[in-house]
Amino acid sequence: MGNTRAEAAYLRALAAFRTPTLDLLHGRYAPFVVAALSIVFTVDRPSVEISDAHAEVAEILDELRAAGYDEGDRTLPVGTAREICRYWVRVGWLVPQIDGDAEVYRLTAHAVGALEITGRTAGARTRVSNSRVRTLLEAVERLSDHAETDPAVRMARLIQERDALDAEIARLELGQSEPIDDEQLLEEAENVLHLARELPADFTRVAESIKAMQRDVVADLRRDVRPTGEVLREYLQRGQHVMQSTAEGRAFAGALRLIGDPERIDNLTEQLHTLLAQPFTRLMDGEQRKELDAIGRRVELGVEEVLTAQRRASRVITGQVRTHDPIRDRQVDDLLRDVMSGLQTWTRSSSSDAPVEPLRSLPMADVGHLRQSVSDIRPPGAPAPLPTSDEDAVFTDADTRAWGGPRYAELEAYVAGLGDEFDLGDAFQGADDDARRPVDLVGLLEIAHRNGMSEPGGVSVVEALRPDGTTRRFAFGSVTARTAKEHDDD
Repeated sequence: MGNTRAEAAYLRALAAFRTPTLDLLHGRYAPFVVAALSIVFTVDRPSVEISDAHAEVAEILDELRAAGYDEGDRTLPVGTAREICRYWVRVGWLVPQIDGDAEVYRLTAHAVGALEITGRTAGARTRVSNSRVRTLLEAVERLSDHAETDPAVRMARLIQERDALDAEIARLELGQSEPIDDEQLLEEAENVLHLARELPADFTRVAESIKAMQRDVVADLRRDVRPTGEVLREYLQRGQHVMQSTAEGRAFAGALRLIGDPERIDNLTEQLHTLLAQPFTRLMDGEQRKELDAIGRRVELGVEEVLTAQRRASRVITGQVRTHDPIRDRQVDDLLRDVMSGLQTWTRSSSSDAPVEPLRSLPMADVGHLRQSVSDIRPPGAPAPLPTSDEDAVFTDADTRAWGGPRYAELEAYVAGLGDEFDLGDAFQGADDDARRPVDLVGLLEIAHRNGMSEPGGVSVVEALRPDGTTRRFAFGSVTARTAKEHDDD
Protein backbone atom coordinates (compact mmCIF):
# COMPACT_ATOMS: atom_id res chain seq x y z
CA MET A 1 0.00 0.00 0.00
CA GLY A 2 1.39 3.39 -0.98
CA ASN A 3 1.92 6.33 1.30
CA THR A 4 -1.01 8.62 2.11
CA ARG A 5 -0.91 12.25 1.03
CA ALA A 6 -0.23 13.35 4.59
CA GLU A 7 2.59 10.84 4.98
CA ALA A 8 4.16 11.78 1.66
CA ALA A 9 4.02 15.48 2.53
CA TYR A 10 5.48 14.78 5.97
CA LEU A 11 8.35 12.75 4.49
CA ARG A 12 9.13 15.57 2.05
CA ALA A 13 9.14 18.12 4.87
CA LEU A 14 11.27 15.82 7.04
CA ALA A 15 13.83 15.46 4.25
CA ALA A 16 13.86 19.22 3.72
CA PHE A 17 14.52 19.91 7.39
CA ARG A 18 17.45 17.49 7.31
CA THR A 19 19.28 19.61 4.74
CA PRO A 20 22.10 21.85 6.00
CA THR A 21 20.13 24.91 4.85
CA LEU A 22 17.21 24.51 7.25
CA ASP A 23 19.49 22.99 9.89
CA LEU A 24 21.44 26.24 9.88
CA LEU A 25 18.29 28.37 10.19
CA HIS A 26 16.80 26.30 13.02
CA GLY A 27 19.93 25.80 15.08
CA ARG A 28 20.41 27.28 18.52
CA TYR A 29 23.14 29.62 17.33
CA ALA A 30 21.56 30.39 13.95
CA PRO A 31 21.57 34.21 14.38
CA PHE A 32 25.28 34.19 15.15
CA VAL A 33 26.10 31.81 12.27
CA VAL A 34 24.15 33.91 9.75
CA ALA A 35 25.65 37.16 11.05
CA ALA A 36 29.23 35.83 11.00
CA LEU A 37 28.99 34.26 7.55
CA SER A 38 27.36 37.39 6.07
CA ILE A 39 30.20 39.55 7.45
CA VAL A 40 33.11 37.31 6.47
CA PHE A 41 31.81 36.38 3.00
CA THR A 42 30.56 39.11 0.66
CA VAL A 43 29.84 39.48 -3.05
CA ASP A 44 33.38 40.71 -3.73
CA ARG A 45 34.92 38.19 -1.33
CA PRO A 46 33.52 34.72 -2.06
CA SER A 47 36.57 32.94 -0.62
CA VAL A 48 38.60 33.76 2.50
CA GLU A 49 41.92 32.35 3.65
CA ILE A 50 41.38 29.99 6.56
CA SER A 51 43.64 31.90 8.95
CA ASP A 52 41.87 35.18 8.12
CA ALA A 53 38.43 33.58 8.60
CA HIS A 54 39.42 32.25 12.03
CA ALA A 55 40.69 35.69 13.07
CA GLU A 56 37.54 37.48 11.85
CA VAL A 57 35.16 35.01 13.51
CA ALA A 58 37.10 35.40 16.77
CA GLU A 59 36.79 39.18 16.49
CA ILE A 60 33.02 38.92 15.90
CA LEU A 61 32.68 36.67 18.96
CA ASP A 62 34.65 39.09 21.15
CA GLU A 63 32.58 42.08 20.03
CA LEU A 64 29.25 40.32 20.70
CA ARG A 65 30.37 39.01 24.08
CA ALA A 66 31.61 42.47 25.04
CA ALA A 67 28.17 43.86 24.09
CA GLY A 68 26.51 41.42 26.52
CA TYR A 69 24.76 39.14 24.01
CA ASP A 70 26.06 36.00 25.71
CA GLU A 71 24.77 36.73 29.21
CA GLY A 72 22.06 34.61 30.78
CA ASP A 73 20.65 32.34 28.07
CA ARG A 74 23.69 31.36 26.02
CA THR A 75 23.22 32.61 22.44
CA LEU A 76 26.82 32.37 21.26
CA PRO A 77 28.73 29.12 20.63
CA VAL A 78 31.54 28.05 22.93
CA GLY A 79 35.04 27.18 21.83
CA THR A 80 37.61 28.92 19.70
CA ALA A 81 36.93 30.38 16.28
CA ARG A 82 38.98 27.57 14.75
CA GLU A 83 36.79 24.93 16.41
CA ILE A 84 33.62 26.75 15.35
CA CYS A 85 34.71 26.97 11.71
CA ARG A 86 35.69 23.30 11.70
CA TYR A 87 32.21 22.45 12.98
CA TRP A 88 30.70 24.50 10.16
CA VAL A 89 32.76 22.45 7.71
CA ARG A 90 31.50 19.18 9.22
CA VAL A 91 27.82 20.18 8.99
CA GLY A 92 28.11 21.40 5.39
CA TRP A 93 28.09 25.20 5.68
CA LEU A 94 31.72 25.80 4.73
CA VAL A 95 34.02 23.91 2.39
CA PRO A 96 37.85 24.18 2.49
CA GLN A 97 39.63 24.42 -0.84
CA ILE A 98 43.11 25.01 -2.21
CA ASP A 99 43.29 28.31 -4.10
CA GLY A 100 46.76 28.77 -5.56
CA ASP A 101 49.20 28.48 -2.67
CA ALA A 102 46.62 29.19 0.05
CA GLU A 103 43.89 27.14 1.71
CA VAL A 104 40.58 29.00 1.77
CA TYR A 105 37.00 28.63 2.98
CA ARG A 106 34.02 29.01 0.64
CA LEU A 107 30.32 28.98 1.41
CA THR A 108 28.41 25.90 0.33
CA ALA A 109 25.19 26.20 -1.66
CA HIS A 110 23.25 25.41 1.53
CA ALA A 111 24.87 28.29 3.40
CA VAL A 112 24.31 30.69 0.49
CA GLY A 113 20.66 29.65 0.35
CA ALA A 114 20.25 30.19 4.09
CA LEU A 115 21.77 33.67 3.86
CA GLU A 116 19.40 34.51 1.00
CA ILE A 117 16.38 33.37 3.01
CA THR A 118 17.35 35.47 6.01
CA GLY A 119 18.17 38.42 3.77
CA ARG A 120 14.75 38.33 2.15
CA THR A 121 12.97 37.84 5.48
CA ALA A 122 14.84 40.61 7.26
CA GLY A 123 14.50 43.04 4.37
CA ALA A 124 11.46 44.56 2.72
CA ARG A 125 8.63 42.13 2.03
CA THR A 126 8.27 41.04 -1.56
CA ARG A 127 5.01 42.43 -2.91
CA VAL A 128 2.63 40.91 -5.43
CA SER A 129 3.36 43.67 -7.91
CA ASN A 130 2.68 44.30 -11.57
CA SER A 131 6.31 43.56 -12.31
CA ARG A 132 6.34 40.18 -10.59
CA VAL A 133 3.07 39.03 -12.14
CA ARG A 134 4.25 40.19 -15.57
CA THR A 135 7.51 38.27 -15.14
CA LEU A 136 5.54 35.12 -14.36
CA LEU A 137 3.15 35.60 -17.30
CA GLU A 138 6.01 36.31 -19.71
CA ALA A 139 7.88 33.22 -18.52
CA VAL A 140 4.77 31.03 -19.00
CA GLU A 141 4.13 32.59 -22.42
CA ARG A 142 7.74 32.02 -23.47
CA LEU A 143 7.57 28.40 -22.28
CA SER A 144 4.33 27.85 -24.17
CA ASP A 145 5.83 29.40 -27.29
CA HIS A 146 8.93 27.21 -27.14
CA ALA A 147 6.85 24.10 -26.55
CA GLU A 148 4.54 24.88 -29.49
CA THR A 149 5.18 22.60 -32.47
CA ASP A 150 2.76 24.20 -34.97
CA PRO A 151 4.70 26.74 -37.10
CA ALA A 152 1.52 28.65 -37.97
CA VAL A 153 0.71 29.31 -34.30
CA ARG A 154 4.25 30.48 -33.57
CA MET A 155 4.23 32.72 -36.62
CA ALA A 156 0.93 34.30 -35.54
CA ARG A 157 2.41 35.10 -32.12
CA LEU A 158 5.53 36.65 -33.66
CA ILE A 159 3.39 38.80 -35.99
CA GLN A 160 1.33 39.94 -33.01
CA GLU A 161 4.50 40.90 -31.12
CA ARG A 162 5.82 42.75 -34.17
CA ASP A 163 2.57 44.72 -34.56
CA ALA A 164 2.72 45.72 -30.89
CA LEU A 165 6.32 46.89 -31.31
CA ASP A 166 5.45 48.84 -34.46
CA ALA A 167 2.58 50.57 -32.63
CA GLU A 168 4.90 51.50 -29.75
CA ILE A 169 7.50 52.89 -32.19
CA ALA A 170 4.78 54.96 -33.92
CA ARG A 171 3.68 56.47 -30.60
CA LEU A 172 7.27 57.37 -29.72
CA GLU A 173 7.75 59.04 -33.12
CA LEU A 174 4.68 61.19 -32.46
CA GLY A 175 5.97 62.12 -29.01
CA GLN A 176 3.10 60.38 -27.23
CA SER A 177 5.21 58.44 -24.73
CA GLU A 178 4.06 58.60 -21.13
CA PRO A 179 6.68 58.50 -18.39
CA ILE A 180 6.40 55.63 -15.92
CA ASP A 181 5.88 56.76 -12.34
CA ASP A 182 8.58 56.14 -9.76
CA GLU A 183 6.44 53.73 -7.75
CA GLN A 184 6.17 51.30 -10.67
CA LEU A 185 9.90 51.61 -11.37
CA LEU A 186 10.57 50.79 -7.71
CA GLU A 187 8.39 47.67 -8.00
CA GLU A 188 10.34 46.52 -11.04
CA ALA A 189 13.66 47.19 -9.29
CA GLU A 190 12.53 45.10 -6.30
CA ASN A 191 11.62 42.29 -8.68
CA VAL A 192 15.10 42.48 -10.24
CA LEU A 193 16.66 42.23 -6.77
CA HIS A 194 14.44 39.26 -5.96
CA LEU A 195 15.59 37.44 -9.10
CA ALA A 196 19.24 38.35 -8.51
CA ARG A 197 19.23 36.93 -4.97
CA GLU A 198 18.69 33.44 -6.37
CA LEU A 199 21.84 33.52 -8.53
CA PRO A 200 24.65 32.95 -5.96
CA ALA A 201 23.12 29.73 -4.63
CA ASP A 202 22.46 28.55 -8.20
CA PHE A 203 26.07 29.16 -9.23
CA THR A 204 27.38 27.45 -6.09
CA ARG A 205 25.13 24.43 -6.67
CA VAL A 206 26.52 24.06 -10.20
CA ALA A 207 30.11 24.24 -8.91
CA GLU A 208 29.38 21.72 -6.15
CA SER A 209 27.72 19.31 -8.59
CA ILE A 210 30.87 19.42 -10.74
CA LYS A 211 33.07 18.78 -7.69
CA ALA A 212 30.85 15.87 -6.61
CA MET A 213 31.06 14.42 -10.12
CA GLN A 214 34.86 14.78 -9.97
CA ARG A 215 35.01 12.85 -6.69
CA ASP A 216 32.73 10.12 -8.08
CA VAL A 217 34.83 9.78 -11.22
CA VAL A 218 38.08 9.50 -9.24
CA ALA A 219 36.52 6.94 -6.87
CA ASP A 220 35.14 4.92 -9.81
CA LEU A 221 38.51 5.08 -11.51
CA ARG A 222 40.29 3.66 -8.45
CA ARG A 223 37.83 0.75 -8.39
CA ASP A 224 38.01 0.18 -12.16
CA VAL A 225 39.85 -2.99 -13.15
CA ARG A 226 39.20 -2.85 -16.89
CA PRO A 227 42.06 -2.67 -19.40
CA THR A 228 43.97 0.59 -19.18
CA GLY A 229 43.24 1.63 -22.78
CA GLU A 230 39.49 1.36 -22.30
CA VAL A 231 39.66 3.25 -19.02
CA LEU A 232 41.73 6.03 -20.58
CA ARG A 233 39.32 6.59 -23.45
CA GLU A 234 36.21 6.76 -21.26
CA TYR A 235 37.53 8.90 -18.41
CA LEU A 236 39.48 11.30 -20.62
CA GLN A 237 36.27 11.96 -22.52
CA ARG A 238 34.44 12.62 -19.24
CA GLY A 239 37.20 15.01 -18.17
CA GLN A 240 36.98 16.93 -21.44
CA HIS A 241 33.17 17.20 -21.27
CA VAL A 242 32.81 17.69 -17.53
CA MET A 243 30.21 20.45 -17.92
CA GLN A 244 27.84 18.03 -19.63
CA SER A 245 28.17 15.37 -16.91
CA THR A 246 25.58 16.85 -14.51
CA ALA A 247 22.09 18.29 -14.95
CA GLU A 248 23.20 21.53 -13.26
CA GLY A 249 26.21 21.76 -15.57
CA ARG A 250 24.09 21.30 -18.70
CA ALA A 251 21.67 23.99 -17.51
CA PHE A 252 24.56 26.34 -16.77
CA ALA A 253 26.06 25.70 -20.21
CA GLY A 254 22.85 27.03 -21.72
CA ALA A 255 22.85 30.07 -19.45
CA LEU A 256 26.50 30.70 -20.21
CA ARG A 257 25.57 31.52 -23.80
CA LEU A 258 23.69 34.53 -22.40
CA ILE A 259 26.02 35.72 -19.63
CA GLY A 260 29.40 34.33 -20.66
CA ASP A 261 30.13 37.14 -23.12
CA PRO A 262 32.32 39.79 -21.40
CA GLU A 263 30.68 42.49 -23.53
CA ARG A 264 27.25 41.48 -22.23
CA ILE A 265 28.51 41.67 -18.63
CA ASP A 266 29.94 45.14 -19.34
CA ASN A 267 26.62 46.25 -20.81
CA LEU A 268 24.81 44.91 -17.75
CA THR A 269 27.12 46.83 -15.42
CA GLU A 270 26.69 50.02 -17.44
CA GLN A 271 22.89 49.67 -17.40
CA LEU A 272 22.90 49.20 -13.62
CA HIS A 273 25.02 52.33 -13.14
CA THR A 274 22.60 54.26 -15.36
CA LEU A 275 19.65 53.00 -13.30
CA LEU A 276 21.27 54.09 -10.06
CA ALA A 277 21.42 57.64 -11.39
CA GLN A 278 17.65 57.73 -12.02
CA PRO A 279 15.38 59.70 -9.62
CA PHE A 280 13.29 56.67 -8.59
CA THR A 281 16.28 55.06 -6.83
CA ARG A 282 15.86 57.66 -4.06
CA LEU A 283 12.93 55.53 -2.89
CA MET A 284 15.29 52.59 -2.31
CA ASP A 285 17.27 52.24 0.90
CA GLY A 286 21.08 52.10 0.91
CA GLU A 287 21.23 48.32 1.10
CA GLN A 288 18.95 47.94 -1.93
CA ARG A 289 21.00 50.37 -4.01
CA LYS A 290 24.19 48.58 -3.03
CA GLU A 291 22.64 45.23 -3.93
CA LEU A 292 21.44 46.55 -7.29
CA ASP A 293 24.89 47.88 -8.10
CA ALA A 294 26.49 44.50 -7.23
CA ILE A 295 24.37 42.39 -9.61
CA GLY A 296 26.88 42.56 -12.45
CA ARG A 297 29.77 41.66 -10.16
CA ARG A 298 27.71 38.85 -8.62
CA VAL A 299 27.04 37.33 -12.05
CA GLU A 300 30.70 37.67 -13.05
CA LEU A 301 31.94 35.99 -9.87
CA GLY A 302 29.37 33.20 -10.20
CA VAL A 303 30.46 32.42 -13.74
CA GLU A 304 34.10 32.48 -12.66
CA GLU A 305 33.36 30.09 -9.76
CA VAL A 306 31.71 27.54 -12.05
CA LEU A 307 34.39 27.76 -14.74
CA THR A 308 37.12 27.38 -12.09
CA ALA A 309 35.41 24.23 -10.78
CA GLN A 310 35.17 22.93 -14.35
CA ARG A 311 38.87 23.51 -15.06
CA ARG A 312 39.90 21.96 -11.74
CA ALA A 313 37.72 18.88 -12.33
CA SER A 314 39.08 18.42 -15.85
CA ARG A 315 42.65 18.75 -14.59
CA VAL A 316 42.13 16.31 -11.70
CA ILE A 317 40.36 13.69 -13.81
CA THR A 318 42.94 13.92 -16.59
CA GLY A 319 45.81 13.68 -14.10
CA GLN A 320 44.25 10.67 -12.39
CA VAL A 321 43.71 8.90 -15.71
CA ARG A 322 47.25 9.50 -16.89
CA THR A 323 48.69 8.02 -13.69
CA HIS A 324 46.09 5.24 -13.46
CA ASP A 325 47.65 2.03 -12.19
CA PRO A 326 45.06 -0.45 -10.87
CA ILE A 327 47.64 -2.64 -9.12
CA ARG A 328 49.29 0.28 -7.34
CA ASP A 329 45.92 1.80 -6.40
CA ARG A 330 44.81 -1.49 -4.86
CA GLN A 331 48.07 -1.71 -2.94
CA VAL A 332 47.56 1.83 -1.59
CA ASP A 333 43.95 1.01 -0.64
CA ASP A 334 45.06 -2.16 1.15
CA LEU A 335 47.75 -0.24 3.01
CA LEU A 336 45.29 2.46 4.11
CA ARG A 337 42.82 -0.19 5.28
CA ASP A 338 45.57 -1.88 7.29
CA VAL A 339 46.48 1.45 8.89
CA MET A 340 42.86 2.21 9.80
CA SER A 341 42.39 -1.30 11.18
CA GLY A 342 45.52 -0.98 13.30
CA LEU A 343 44.38 2.44 14.55
CA GLN A 344 40.98 1.08 15.57
CA THR A 345 42.60 -1.87 17.37
CA TRP A 346 44.93 0.49 19.23
CA THR A 347 42.11 2.84 20.28
CA ARG A 348 40.11 -0.07 21.75
CA SER A 349 43.04 -1.20 23.90
CA SER A 350 44.23 2.22 25.11
CA SER A 351 42.72 5.13 27.00
CA SER A 352 41.97 8.51 25.47
CA ASP A 353 44.84 10.15 27.37
CA ALA A 354 47.45 7.49 26.59
CA PRO A 355 50.67 9.02 25.23
CA VAL A 356 51.64 8.21 21.66
CA GLU A 357 55.30 7.86 20.81
CA PRO A 358 55.80 9.47 17.39
CA LEU A 359 57.70 7.67 14.65
CA ARG A 360 60.64 9.99 14.13
CA SER A 361 62.29 8.03 11.32
CA LEU A 362 61.57 5.02 9.18
CA PRO A 363 63.60 1.86 9.80
CA MET A 364 66.51 1.21 7.46
CA ALA A 365 66.84 -2.15 5.75
CA ASP A 366 70.30 -3.75 6.00
CA VAL A 367 70.72 -5.54 2.66
CA GLY A 368 74.51 -5.76 2.55
CA HIS A 369 76.19 -5.63 -0.86
CA LEU A 370 74.05 -6.03 -3.94
CA ARG A 371 75.51 -7.30 -7.19
CA GLN A 372 75.52 -4.61 -9.83
CA SER A 373 75.25 -7.10 -12.69
CA VAL A 374 73.34 -10.37 -12.95
CA SER A 375 75.34 -11.60 -15.93
CA ASP A 376 78.38 -12.57 -13.82
CA ILE A 377 77.59 -14.90 -10.92
CA ARG A 378 81.07 -14.57 -9.49
CA PRO A 379 81.39 -12.28 -6.50
CA PRO A 380 83.10 -8.91 -7.08
CA GLY A 381 86.90 -9.03 -6.67
CA ALA A 382 89.81 -6.63 -6.50
CA PRO A 383 90.69 -4.75 -9.69
CA ALA A 384 93.57 -6.03 -11.78
CA PRO A 385 96.96 -4.38 -11.09
CA LEU A 386 98.11 -1.62 -13.41
CA PRO A 387 100.52 -2.87 -16.08
CA THR A 388 104.11 -1.61 -16.01
CA SER A 389 106.51 -1.49 -18.92
CA ASP A 390 109.47 0.48 -20.13
CA GLU A 391 107.25 2.35 -22.56
CA ASP A 392 105.10 3.84 -19.81
CA ALA A 393 105.50 7.60 -19.47
CA VAL A 394 107.50 8.76 -16.49
CA PHE A 395 106.91 12.31 -15.20
CA THR A 396 109.68 14.20 -13.45
CA ASP A 397 109.44 17.08 -10.98
CA ALA A 398 110.47 19.47 -13.74
CA ASP A 399 107.60 18.35 -15.95
CA THR A 400 105.15 18.72 -13.11
CA ARG A 401 106.38 22.24 -12.34
CA ALA A 402 106.28 23.22 -16.01
CA TRP A 403 102.54 22.47 -16.10
CA GLY A 404 101.89 24.02 -12.66
CA GLY A 405 100.84 27.47 -11.57
CA PRO A 406 102.61 30.84 -11.95
CA ARG A 407 106.25 31.10 -10.84
CA TYR A 408 105.76 34.04 -8.51
CA ALA A 409 109.34 34.22 -7.17
CA GLU A 410 110.92 34.36 -10.65
CA LEU A 411 108.26 36.82 -11.89
CA GLU A 412 108.74 39.20 -8.95
CA ALA A 413 112.54 39.13 -9.44
CA TYR A 414 112.02 39.83 -13.15
CA VAL A 415 109.60 42.72 -12.49
CA ALA A 416 111.99 44.30 -9.96
CA GLY A 417 114.51 44.97 -12.72
CA LEU A 418 112.06 46.71 -15.10
CA GLY A 419 112.21 50.19 -13.51
CA ASP A 420 109.59 52.24 -11.68
CA GLU A 421 106.85 51.70 -14.28
CA PHE A 422 106.44 49.25 -17.14
CA ASP A 423 103.86 48.09 -19.64
CA LEU A 424 102.65 44.66 -18.60
CA GLY A 425 102.23 43.42 -22.18
CA ASP A 426 105.76 44.44 -23.15
CA ALA A 427 107.13 42.91 -19.95
CA PHE A 428 105.42 39.59 -20.68
CA GLN A 429 106.74 39.50 -24.26
CA GLY A 430 110.31 40.22 -22.99
CA ALA A 431 110.36 37.41 -20.41
CA ASP A 432 112.17 34.12 -20.90
CA ASP A 433 110.34 31.33 -22.70
CA ASP A 434 109.75 29.34 -19.50
CA ALA A 435 108.09 32.46 -17.95
CA ARG A 436 105.74 33.17 -20.85
CA ARG A 437 103.16 30.47 -20.12
CA PRO A 438 99.45 31.46 -19.94
CA VAL A 439 99.50 31.02 -16.15
CA ASP A 440 102.50 33.37 -15.90
CA LEU A 441 100.45 36.09 -17.59
CA VAL A 442 97.91 35.64 -14.82
CA GLY A 443 100.72 35.81 -12.27
CA LEU A 444 102.00 39.10 -13.73
CA LEU A 445 98.48 40.56 -13.53
CA GLU A 446 98.23 39.56 -9.87
CA ILE A 447 101.63 41.16 -9.09
CA ALA A 448 100.66 44.35 -10.93
CA HIS A 449 97.38 44.59 -9.04
CA ARG A 450 99.15 44.09 -5.73
CA ASN A 451 101.90 46.63 -6.42
CA GLY A 452 99.71 49.26 -8.04
CA MET A 453 98.51 49.62 -11.64
CA SER A 454 96.60 51.86 -14.00
CA GLU A 455 94.75 51.29 -17.25
CA PRO A 456 95.64 54.01 -19.76
CA GLY A 457 93.37 52.59 -22.45
CA GLY A 458 94.05 50.59 -25.54
CA VAL A 459 94.50 46.86 -26.01
CA SER A 460 97.60 44.74 -25.49
CA VAL A 461 98.08 41.53 -27.47
CA VAL A 462 100.62 38.94 -26.27
CA GLU A 463 101.62 35.46 -27.32
CA ALA A 464 101.98 32.81 -24.61
CA LEU A 465 104.14 29.72 -24.93
CA ARG A 466 102.98 26.44 -23.41
CA PRO A 467 105.42 23.78 -22.10
CA ASP A 468 104.64 21.52 -25.06
CA GLY A 469 105.72 24.24 -27.51
CA THR A 470 102.25 25.35 -28.64
CA THR A 471 101.34 29.03 -28.53
CA ARG A 472 98.20 30.99 -27.75
CA ARG A 473 97.39 34.66 -28.24
CA PHE A 474 95.68 36.75 -25.55
CA ALA A 475 94.21 40.26 -25.74
CA PHE A 476 93.47 42.42 -22.71
CA GLY A 477 93.17 46.07 -21.71
CA SER A 478 96.55 47.78 -21.54
CA VAL A 479 98.03 47.87 -18.03
CA THR A 480 100.82 50.13 -16.70
CA ALA A 481 102.27 48.56 -13.56
CA ARG A 482 104.54 49.90 -10.84
CA THR A 483 107.22 48.09 -8.91
CA ALA A 484 106.72 47.08 -5.31
CA LYS A 485 109.31 49.66 -4.12
CA GLU A 486 107.45 52.60 -5.65
CA HIS A 487 104.18 51.25 -4.29
CA ASP A 488 105.64 51.06 -0.80
CA ASP A 489 106.88 54.65 -1.04
CA ASP A 490 103.32 55.79 -1.70
